[in-house]
Amino acid sequence: MVTEASQPARSRAGRVAVIADRTKYTPGTFSWADLTTSDQSAAKGFYGELFGWEAEDLPIGNAVFYSIMRLDGKDVAAISPQQREQREAGAPPAWNSYVTVESADAAVERAKELGGTVHAPAFDVMDAGRMGVIQDPQGAFFLVWEPKSHIGATLVNAAGALTWNELACSDKDVAHHFYSDLFGWTITPLEDMPMPYSTIKTADGHTNGGMRPAMDREPPNWLVYFGTDDMEGSVARLRELGGSTMTEVMDIGVGKIAIVRDPQGAVFALYAGQFEP
Repeated sequence: MVTEASQPARSRAGRVAVIADRTKYTPGTFSWADLTTSDQSAAKGFYGELFGWEAEDLPIGNAVFYSIMRLDGKDVAAISPQQREQREAGAPPAWNSYVTVESADAAVERAKELGGTVHAPAFDVMDAGRMGVIQDPQGAFFLVWEPKSHIGATLVNAAGALTWNELACSDKDVAHHFYSDLFGWTITPLEDMPMPYSTIKTADGHTNGGMRPAMDREPPNWLVYFGTDDMEGSVARLRELGGSTMTEVMDIGVGKIAIVRDPQGAVFALYAGQFEP
């Protein structure tokens, strides 16, 4: 996440922590995540209990709501119902990763030139911004966001907030070429890792996520990570709330991670460790 501003605050566990507020994002930065789900009400309850999120339901027509989820009054994510086409196609609930761009139209056109598939050409989201839905050459979905009144998350890199976005891909060279040409990312392999892993930096040099090989039978996808200040407690609470774990808690040196699933089946990850401001 790009560093724009930070302030000290006291976490739920009583420790003083540095949390990062955002007022803008550099183009090429992950800036928002939203969940499309089969049961919006149940999902709001689950994440509210897990992370302490509170919802504001914004009407978007035909008795449909886009629920902005807030933590301490700051926007952290959103939850929305699946579209009818998604349900009929049997698409599972999923977390979606958004990347800020200067022009959604230009990003969509460039993605097509680079071999991506455009599933939704750039369109206006009322006065909030302009967006497009893209599938990369290996099949991972992501969204581009041209901000207007809504910049994305106003709090990141904290317990209960977006902390990381990670691509699982089948061909790292194809992924590196596509995303570096599309967003101006610098993608650097890490040395001496148990499995190949690359970090992503934006054009202004800020760490912005990672890439790894897809695991056995795992489709290419962007995985969204949310922070916690108590990994074991969060995993236990997730299970109590009807969620499940896809991996055991893993120590990665700088912290701990776990890949988990909510009660409706949407996959996301938890991270506990040092947060960047």
